[in-house]
Amino acid sequence: MILLDAVVANSRVEAVIRSLIENGSQLGITVVKALIVFLVGRLIINLLNKLCRKILDKRNVDPSVKSFLGSLVNVSLTILLIISVIGALGVQTASFAALLASAGVAIGMALSGNLSNFAGGLIILLFKPYKVGDYIEAQGVGGTVKEIQMFHTVLNTPDNKMIYIPNGSMSSNLVTNFSAQDVRRVDWTFGVEYGSDYEKVRQVIESVLAKDARILSTPAEPFIALSALADSSVNVVVRVWVKSADYWDVYFGMNKTIYATFNQEGIGFPFPQLTVHQAKD
Repeated sequence: MILLDAVVANSRVEAVIRSLIENGSQLGITVVKALIVFLVGRLIINLLNKLCRKILDKRNVDPSVKSFLGSLVNVSLTILLIISVIGALGVQTASFAALLASAGVAIGMALSGNLSNFAGGLIILLFKPYKVGDYIEAQGVGGTVKEIQMFHTVLNTPDNKMIYIPNGSMSSNLVTNFSAQDVRRVDWTFGVEYGSDYEKVRQVIESVLAKDARILSTPAEPFIALSALADSSVNVVVRVWVKSADYWDVYFGMNKTIYATFNQEGIGFPFPQLTVHQAKD
């Protein structure tokens, strides 16, 4: 009897081991097949992305549209790859789709932000408030538009930081585009000491402006006026028009030139002063 029980036990152990070996080998084959599908799929996606970029480059598509379409194609192909890998693992894609459909409400709520960002990206491409290469300010930050992706606009700041702003916010909030126009107006306010000869100050500024070829005569001639009698200074406002690309060079360069020229002409710059009157006993 004991010998019979031992034989039965051994046969059961052998059956379990055989089952584990068969199932393990089958699982291993399935995992390897899914891995191959993933690797081949990534290779195909990379090739298709390169092909898409080449086609868009040959057709001279706007960089904004090109970056958006590239992002859209990459995301779409990645989703298809995920579904293919799940199918290779033995999960029925029909059951998987049914599961997604049953969870549609929750998924829709979770993706509502991304859907609004996607719609915002389409609005940006349609109405073009800005494009790749423009310098803009939005959401409290400023930078050059590097890409308009499927869900985000990528800004490159002057100090070389990359900022990702959701397209939904960009399409529904204030955006200042500094590159949209060919020319921009540069404004300065120069303070001079009380007692300075205003006509001399105006003539000196006019002579400095006349020597700078970057300053335009259209849409308006340079404007100079005494704007305010402030607490410690007489403020002179200066406004000129320049090409948008010359804006900062003219702005900073004129500050330096005016400072040097005023010193040469004996025009003093003010500093805060406080007059104290002593009361008699």
